[in-house]
Amino acid sequence: MAKEAKATDVRAKTADELTDMLVNLRKEQFNLRFQRAQGQKEGIARTGAVRREIARVKTIMTERAAGAARS
Repeated sequence: MAKEAKATDVRAKTADELTDMLVNLRKEQFNLRFQRAQGQKEGIARTGAVRREIARVKTIMTERAAGAARS
């Protein structure tokens, strides 16, 4: 699949792009969980990377929301 996004790349995205990215990552996370439950071995190592990317996107979204609230 896609390689892990850097924080600077994620910060350059708009709010809509971040939302779309989060939805896609959640779908990927679900699919990986489903594969694991079925006993498939392919792509299982990506689970941790997807979790980190979700956390990265949510952190940046939260930072932006806090910055908008301060203004």
